Amino acid sequence: MNALVTGLGVVAPNGIGAPDYWSAVRAGTSGLGPLTRFDATDYPVSVAGEVKDFVATDHIPGALAVQTDQWTHLGLVAAELALADGGVDPGRLNEYEMAVVTASSSGGTEFGQREIEALWRRGPRHVGPYQSIAWFYAATTGQISIRHGMRGPCGVIANEQAGGLDALAQARRLIRDGAKVVVAGGADSALCPYGLVAQLSTGNLTSAGDPATAYQPFGAQAAGYPPGEGAAMLIIEDEAHAEARGAVHRYGRIAGYAATFDPGGFAVATLRRAVELALADAVLTPDDIDVVFADAAGVAGLDAAEAEVIAGVFGPCAVPVAAPKALVGRLLAGGAALDVVTALLAIRDGVIPGGATAEPATGYHLDLVAEARATPIRTALVIARGHGGFNACLIVTAP
Repeated sequence: MNALVTGLGVVAPNGIGAPDYWSAVRAGTSGLGPLTRFDATDYPVSVAGEVKDFVATDHIPGALAVQTDQWTHLGLVAAELALADGGVDPGRLNEYEMAVVTASSSGGTEFGQREIEALWRRGPRHVGPYQSIAWFYAATTGQISIRHGMRGPCGVIANEQAGGLDALAQARRLIRDGAKVVVAGGADSALCPYGLVAQLSTGNLTSAGDPATAYQPFGAQAAGYPPGEGAAMLIIEDEAHAEARGAVHRYGRIAGYAATFDPGGFAVATLRRAVELALADAVLTPDDIDVVFADAAGVAGLDAAEAEVIAGVFGPCAVPVAAPKALVGRLLAGGAALDVVTALLAIRDGVIPGGATAEPATGYHLDLVAEARATPIRTALVIARGHGGFNACLIVTAP
């Protein structure tokens, strides 16, 4: 069975809804700016990718909003947008043939911090009853499932940035096992003191104060990445089911996937194996890939390792390399899923988005796409790495 993408939903720092997000990316419009979600004066990070002008109750019931974290709000809205874009009415489908798989790396940190502060300051009687579920990694999957009556297989994956691709790969497995429609993707929001401190522990966040230069993946001045928040959800559908119901959109197919793990960190050999296994799974060769959407950490050592892999597999400067996440920051589990959305829109419109640094470091041997480039695209590879040694690669093709 073919896993077809029929709907896209995006809540990103530079656009809410796939059309607005894609317009911003094509124009090179950044969503990075000063960190305003809390007073970050005493923290080394001052730039972030925040979803501006987002009011949860504009999109979901107030009762649900107070029971859940910002990260779940973003995921719920992205799922609603994806269902609407795909023309999927869950009420008209078999509830046991619809599934939900999301990725999260932080859970409900903002909600959890607020309730823990209430516990410390005022005692256990002042901790709300929803603390037990709002912080949990599976909360977004559960809330999407409940809201839309999706009672098929549901799950959550928690391995940071790589999780967004792993969730989509799990959706493909569920389609092959008989599910007809799967809502899948990633969401994260950890722009609170607790969430930021947790991310600082990696040592990879940038302390740069200028949003215009804070994130320079593969750049000569690369010095880390700014944190971000956002969600990207996709409707993954059995192709025969999509045809039978007259699906409006056929963005592309999930053609290949692989994941590897290196407990020691990010070894070149381990990441290269993930790329090669994904190509083998898709029954493709390196020459078949029209564009690579890089993990693009913006950290010199990580960038060098990824550049070595890309140049080693595809040849020096042999394939365009895109890094549109430079316009939004690293959205953790939401980031890789957003890259897949971007790749599918690039395939549809024949445009590789810009965003990569215009001043690359020497020795990387990459064809970095700094400004939008018009070119026919049929196949894209998305690479993602999650803190702790997780690697994932996903290949999408034209429908």
